[in-house]
This record gives sequence, structure tokens and C-alpha cells, in this order.
Amino acid sequence: MCANLDSEMEFKFAKRMSEIKASEIREILKVTEKPEVISFAGGLPAPELFPVNEIKEVNRIVLEENGAKALQYTTTEGYRPLRNWIAERMNSRLRTSFDCDNILITHGSQQALDLSGKVFLDEGDVVFCESPTYLAAISAFRAYGCEFIEIPTDDEGMIISELAKRLENCKRAKLIYVIPDFQNPTGRTWSIERRKQLAEVSAKYGIAVVEDNPYGELRFEGDSLHAVKSFDVTGNILCTGTFSKIFCPGYRIGWIAGDKDIIRKYVLVKQGTDLQCNTIAQMEISKYLDLYDIDTHIEKIREIYRKRRDLAIQTMENAFPENVVFTRPNGGLFAWVELPTYINARKVLEKSLEQNIAFVPGGSFFPNGGKENTFRINFSNMPEDKIVEGLTRLGDILKDFV
Repeated sequence: MCANLDSEMEFKFAKRMSEIKASEIREILKVTEKPEVISFAGGLPAPELFPVNEIKEVNRIVLEENGAKALQYTTTEGYRPLRNWIAERMNSRLRTSFDCDNILITHGSQQALDLSGKVFLDEGDVVFCESPTYLAAISAFRAYGCEFIEIPTDDEGMIISELAKRLENCKRAKLIYVIPDFQNPTGRTWSIERRKQLAEVSAKYGIAVVEDNPYGELRFEGDSLHAVKSFDVTGNILCTGTFSKIFCPGYRIGWIAGDKDIIRKYVLVKQGTDLQCNTIAQMEISKYLDLYDIDTHIEKIREIYRKRRDLAIQTMENAFPENVVFTRPNGGLFAWVELPTYINARKVLEKSLEQNIAFVPGGSFFPNGGKENTFRINFSNMPEDKIVEGLTRLGDILKDFV
């Protein structure tokens, strides 16, 4: 007879496991796999925009021309031609001054956040972040035993004067984490002045900044803005990026860029994590960039997302109660909704799921809790008819609560 190991054996897990919880977004996405569900939950790109035929051709060419290399190990830093392209792209768009040795290829920008925790954080250290901030970044950093100090934000971004006050008396400050462009979850974009101020504060207090930028290329109006890194005079600021939102998330290819001495430390911890990212995926993306116009592809994405953003905002204006407020982002994937303080968005979600409507409650985006009267809406993934239907039905549900 086989022993019942589940009931008879108790393992002594690492202390950090008590702090790690399942991603609320991932749990909700399990529900949204049902075809009848209209989902505004995940930060999912529109799958109909993936360049499937071009990728088929790129895959054939890479295997025919360089198959043995594509199927072999590569360096931890990543495929050099791809790193060169990333450096040049960032320099032209974000006013940085990188070369390939400033770039480390990662499994999406999410791995860059996890590696940042490995590089910078000891138990009890403090991470400063926007309030609210990206849920998966909270999870990545919390695994290293850190504490969070949330800095209030307004329509221009993090209020840097408040950040400076908190840094003044914080002996264990280690890291500042920000998303200046079309922030997840609020969709807000920082002003140039706030970006300059953050670089100045980082230099004054000698604290590292991780500038997360997965959405910066998805701007619907206006010109792209200087990265915080472009104002860096001390080498304190690191930038992340990803192909997930402008190409295909399934490749899981992103990067982190920064001072070469710091990037070498990231290389060391990545070697202990996974040695390298997928070789053939890096080579296929690089070949695509050689053969096709990525800017034309990104403009198609922008045009679709712009229409969906406009439709989502218009529908919420028409369908939501008057005392429900929401952001009107100039790009990215998300809008942020604030309900009257007496309404719990998790309760709204329960009723919404009964009608096959999904979104992400906002409380999980606040690392220290609170603000349960908020939620995040994604407008990039659902087709236009589903956006109207889903948000109209959600508006009716909200009216019952109000």
C-alpha cells in the first residue's frame, strides 16, 4: 500500500513562503477562460494583432540559416544583436545613452523585477512605490522580506516632495519602484518635472530606482517623454522594458538596462536563476526586427487600443453612476475606477462574475492594504462589442450598489 505523503509528511518551508500569495489577477484569469466571460481583468494584448504569419516565416529562416546556434545555449546577457537594437531604440525614444553592455535580456520585465529584489533587498529593507502600484511588483519584492512605503500620487505622478520627506528619516531605504508611463493600475503618466525631481532625489539620497516601462510605446496622443533615466547623473536608475506589449507576450522576452557595473550584478544573480533566456526566441525577435517594420506593427496596435480606450471611456461615462470616477489614460492598457468609499469592489466583483463580467479589485494594488473601493479596467483585450456590452452591464450592477 502506498503511503499518503500529503497527510503524513510536513516540510519545513522557507520563511518567505508565508508571505507569498497567489496572484489575484491570475486567479481571476482562471475564471475568464470560460468563453462566456467578458473580461476586463488581465493586462492581455489583443491576440488578433499577433503577427503569426510573419513569425512562421522568421522561424523558418532562423532554423534554416542558423539552426544549430538557435538551439544551443547562449550567454546570460542575451543575444548581442537584440541587445544592440534595444539600446538604440531606448536611446532614440527615451533619450538614454546605452550600448549593448548596458542591457540584460530577461524573461519579461517581471523577471527583471524579481532580479532587482535579489540584487538590492535584504529582509527588513524598504521599497518606496506609487500608491497604488503594480500588483506583480509587490509580489516580486515582498518575497525578499521587504517593507513598503507608499507615496501618494496625483495626475502628474508620484508626489516627490512626499517621497523626500519619507526618505529623510528612513535608515533602511533601498529601492524606489515607479511606472511613469501609463501606470499600472491607474493609467496615469508622470510629468517631465516629476521625472527630473525623482532623478534628483535618487542622487541626493543615493538610492536605486527601478523605472518600469512596459507600456511606453503605446501612446495614443502626444510625444513620448524623456525617461527618468535620461536625467540620471549618478548611475542610480535602472529601466525595464518588454516585447510582451508591442510584439508577443508568449515569447517572454524583456530586458533591464542600467549602469554596466550594476548590470553585471544582475547577470550574476540571473546565472543562479536560469542561466539565460530562450535562445531561439531572442533570435526570432531579432530576425523579425531585421525583416519587418516594428513601428508599423506598433501603430496598428495603437490604433486598435485607441479605439477601445475611447469606447471604454464613452461607455463608462454613459453607463456608470455619476459618483463613480475613473481615469482617462493617454495610452497603455488600463483605466482606474474609484467608487464611493462605502462600496467594496470585491463585493461588486462577486455580483459581476454572476453575470460573467470580470475585473480586478483595487485593494491588491496597495501593498499596505486599504482602498477597497477601487478597481482596474483593461480595455485592450476585448473586442469593441464586448467592451460596450460588458461595461454597460457593469454600470447596471454599480447602480444597484450606489
